[in-house]
Amino acid sequence: MKFKKFSDKQMQVLKWWNKNGSRFDGIICDGAVRSGKTLCMSVSFASWAMLTFNGGNFAICGKTIRSVKRNVVTPLMSILRDLGFEIRDRLSSNQLDVSSGRVCNTFYIFGGKDEGSAALIQGMTLCGVLFDEAALMPRSFVEQAVARCSVEDSKLWFNCNPEYPQHWFCREWVNKLEEKKLFYIHFTMEDNPSLSPAMLERYKRMYSGSFYQRYVLGKWVASEGLVYPFMSDDKMLYDVPSASFDDYIISCDYGTVNPSSFGLWGLYGGKWYRIDEYYFNSRTEGFSRTDEEHYEGLCRLAGDREINRVIVDPSAASFIEVIKRHGKFSVIPAKNNVIDGIRQVSTALKQGDIRICRCCGDTVREFGLYRWESGGRDVPLKENDHAMDDIRYFTATYLNQAEDTFFAFSVNRQEVID
Repeated sequence: MKFKKFSDKQMQVLKWWNKNGSRFDGIICDGAVRSGKTLCMSVSFASWAMLTFNGGNFAICGKTIRSVKRNVVTPLMSILRDLGFEIRDRLSSNQLDVSSGRVCNTFYIFGGKDEGSAALIQGMTLCGVLFDEAALMPRSFVEQAVARCSVEDSKLWFNCNPEYPQHWFCREWVNKLEEKKLFYIHFTMEDNPSLSPAMLERYKRMYSGSFYQRYVLGKWVASEGLVYPFMSDDKMLYDVPSASFDDYIISCDYGTVNPSSFGLWGLYGGKWYRIDEYYFNSRTEGFSRTDEEHYEGLCRLAGDREINRVIVDPSAASFIEVIKRHGKFSVIPAKNNVIDGIRQVSTALKQGDIRICRCCGDTVREFGLYRWESGGRDVPLKENDHAMDDIRYFTATYLNQAEDTFFAFSVNRQEVID
């Protein structure tokens, strides 16, 4: 790994426990994405553990085992080895034994993806816990891990990007820093010295609305208004390219009482265009269609094109079976994480990776109506969301099928040692 000097805030993260260790029981670092929180916090956590304890047990926690290994453990292992530490990676048991001379500590790796994850860490005795993306984990898991830190001088390390203000982590931890004796550092993108001005500008263009407030400015703000406000600009709509497409995919949000929306996507010039759609609303039409009739609509939308695959609402089991039975199309169930999907769609639209053609009238109409619920939660209204859902299925399932949130920062070896 190439080393580069830390920023002032990153240096605060590295040294807080040495200068203020007796005053605080832990640290929270929140703020913008790509702001340099993760790596400096993980290096600081490991340095503190190795200089404070011998024979201790620690936990490194993320949303999933896979994500925490990718985002935290892999880059951390590289840096620790460069600094002279010996590491034994016991993959089968998700743990690391880190040693230097006669000092040896064990770091266990946990995924806190749902309420049942709390049982995984129950019963352990820990000297410290690092939570990567703490706001994405269930409260029960975080609180169970915190309760495991019963060793004298143990400390808590929280790293996260902001969510909505009523989120439990904001209420119970960020808003109670003094009560819980926590050191707090807020990061912006400018605090990451590895980001060039061009990259900073690129990230600022990627987001809008509440996602801009959170991911770029690092604020705990509520979602409100239109989900995709920038789509009211006519410049965000395109004509269908008058050229042959390299590939085709259809995405489907299936409904019986609610509308069904199918979108035909064509790949041209490395960009995916929504070039046609099938939209049927039984309430306005006055009658319903069967699965077979919706399948006929799917075939009309496809025409004589060779469709790479059809992506379908995962709850539409009967419709998926109809498509499979006919054997004409390869069909897969869609990924259906609403908030992650909305974020991915927003980014893809802003970057031009997906482009909506003017001929898709129902899609254009829904973009002008699709709104967040009031009340401060990240929940879109379940109205005018059917084309919005099928676009989300396409983006999350196909366009972002290999989405990789790993990123690395350069560090100065001497400053880490100091």
